[in-house]
Parts: sequence; C-alpha cells; structure tokens
Amino acid sequence: MEDLNVATVILAGGKGERLYPLTHHHCKPAISYAGRYRLIDVPISNSIHSRFSKIFVLAQYLSGELQHHISQTYHFGMFQNGSIDFLTPQETERGEKEWFSGTADAVRKSLPTLLKAEADYFLILSGDQLYNIDLRKMVELAKERNADMTIAAIPVHHTLSERYGILQVDEHGFVQGFSEKPKTDEEKSSFHLPHDFFHREKKEPPSEPHLLASMGIYVFKRDALISLLRQDKREDFGKHLINTALKSGKTAAFIYHGYWEDIGTVESYYEANLLLTSKENGINLYDEEKPIYTRPTYLPGPKISDSKILNSIICDGSRIDAAEIERCVIGMRSQVGHGTILKNSILLGNHFYMPPTKQDRPIEHRFSIGENCTIERAIVDENVKIGNNVSLTNPLTLQHFDGDGVFIRDGIIIVTAGTVLQDHFTL
Repeated sequence: MEDLNVATVILAGGKGERLYPLTHHHCKPAISYAGRYRLIDVPISNSIHSRFSKIFVLAQYLSGELQHHISQTYHFGMFQNGSIDFLTPQETERGEKEWFSGTADAVRKSLPTLLKAEADYFLILSGDQLYNIDLRKMVELAKERNADMTIAAIPVHHTLSERYGILQVDEHGFVQGFSEKPKTDEEKSSFHLPHDFFHREKKEPPSEPHLLASMGIYVFKRDALISLLRQDKREDFGKHLINTALKSGKTAAFIYHGYWEDIGTVESYYEANLLLTSKENGINLYDEEKPIYTRPTYLPGPKISDSKILNSIICDGSRIDAAEIERCVIGMRSQVGHGTILKNSILLGNHFYMPPTKQDRPIEHRFSIGENCTIERAIVDENVKIGNNVSLTNPLTLQHFDGDGVFIRDGIIIVTAGTVLQDHFTL
C-alpha cells in the first residue's frame, strides 16, 4: 500500500456561539457526545484509522478541558509512530496574545510549528463534525489528481444551500466554482448537479435538485498551503480562501455519500445524539476494527432497577431507578431516582458521582436526577443536581428562554453544567 506523508490539523478553537449555552462551560469540541465520547474524538479517531498519526489540534476558547481530555486519552508508545500536539495562540515579543480570528488565520499563525512536520500533505479537519470516513482515500485522490487543494464534498438537497458552501464540479471531478451559502434561486441553479452526476457516482439520482456542499475538510499540498496563506491574508478557508485557491491552482473534489453532520446548533447536536437511539443510519459506533477512541474510565456496567427502557442508550457507571426512559441517551455515572420519567432527552453524564471535595458531603449532594421528575426534550449537562418532583416539559412550547442555569433553545430545554435545581422546580 502506498506510503503517504501526511500531517493532520484539527481546527478546535471556535467559540460555538450557536451552541450556547452548551458552550458556556465547554469549548465545542469538548462537549460530550453519545454519553461517553467528546466531539474531538471523532476526527482524531478517523485520522488514526486512516494511518495519519501526526496530529496537531489548534485550540483557543476554553481549551483547558479539551487539552486535559486529549492528554488523558491519546498515548503513542515508543515503538509506535505518532503524536498529538496541542497548539494555542502564542504570545508576541510584546507579551500580547495573537488570537486566532478564523480557520485559515489559525493555520497561518501556527505554521512555524506545523512546518516542522515532514509532511507532503496537510489534512485539515474540523473538531466538531461526525462521520466515519477513510481519509486515506481522500489523500490518495489528491495525489492521483495532482491537486493543490482537495475539498471533501457531499450532495445536499437544494433547499439546504444557505447552510453550506456550495461547489461547482466538472465531469473530471475538479472544482470550477464556489459560493458561500448561496441564497437566491439564480445562484443555486448555476450550482445544481447534472442528472448524470449520480450515475457517474453509481448512485440512484434523487427526484429533486441537489447541490454539492463543502464539508470543511481539506487536503493541501505542503507548498500550496504555504503559498495560499501568504497570498491571501484573510481569515477563513470557506468564506475567503477557497475562491483564491481556485484561481491559483488545481482543486479537486472528494465526493462522500455517507453520514456526516456538522454540529453547529443546539438542534443539530440534539438530533445527532438521539439519532443513535434509532435504526436510521448515523455514525457507526459499533465497528470493532475502527472504534471511536475516548478516555478509558474502568466503570462498571449500568445498574437498572424496575425501569421501562425503550430505544435508549445507557452508559457505564449509571444507576437507574426511573419509572420510564424512552428515546434517551444517558451518559456515564448518571443517577436517576424512582418514579422519574425521561423522554427524548440527553443526559451528558458526570465526571464524578459527587463533587470531589469535602468527603463528608451528604448523599443528597450527589450529581443526580431525583424522584418523581418528568423531563422531556431536554439536554442535561454534566455535574447537575436535580431535586425531587421537578418538571422540565416546556408546556408553553417556548422556543427561547434564559434562566438561572436553565435555558431553552430551538424548543429544547438545556440545564447547564453545575446547575442545582431545587425540589418542585417547573419549566
């Protein structure tokens, strides 16, 4: 098999404002996923499975938790090539921080360190996307096409164009045009995929027009990346540099037809988690040969007593006495009391069963959901204490609400990390 000299760069510095309040206490790539992983585990695992083990993580906002997770999770032995370097904004000679102001700007300011890697290609990934992709095939295509830049792309329905950067690709698979989130029908029509595109891809053509969306995953030749970042000093690959790259070199498209989700909003995060409880196609977490890696916990299996469980995931170390749990993801070390009903909800779990200080702390201070609670369409963040007879059901069907540790976004209730809700609290 052909040897490819590749360094992976994972962009993990975004503040994630559209994911607020989940990002009030976490950077986006450090948010829990599927009850036991962090979002950052997905791109790292995909890179390792593609045999690209020289990895740089570029972080900025609330980076301490993310750095701790990576340092505790990923270890390469002395007989196994690989490393993960964690890069954050550096101080200037004047003692000022050079903050990253966009995806391209983060790579540009990290170049002195990145270029120490003896890599012919740089694979650039996002720290908050979900997929199972053989990234090696993407780099092989880049080499085969002799492309200066290669963009991973996925067909999307034409009505979703305002969410993505849209590519125009010729019959040879080279990118001829790019538009960042086109809005008008005239713009969209010029980017519609030809009918024979899906036949060439050996896929059944859809009944309605589709567009080809950039996935925010790029492969650059080493010299092409250096030249592009020096030629165009603007901040973002998608908003700015892709069109510059189209004018200055060959850009190929790597077409992907599997599951992919960009976690950009509370609703997309919520739906991506609950998709795991259904039989629909989502990210594959059950591949023994290519698992999603995360920090080992050595927890016991969940203990479930007198509970009705439907279409749910219950993670290690949980103790469940609930009356009913339906279509939920229950994270590690979750504790749910007698008589409680949970539906269409996500519990992110806990780092500890109780706060790690004051060992004489009474049992009621354990992180848990109490007895006889009703919680529906909610996300409960880490290390939360919910009392007895609490109701979180949003009976007024509010779309937006800001409270003390309790919020509503997109009609979804969010209890932020470390919140304590007293008995009989109602929202």
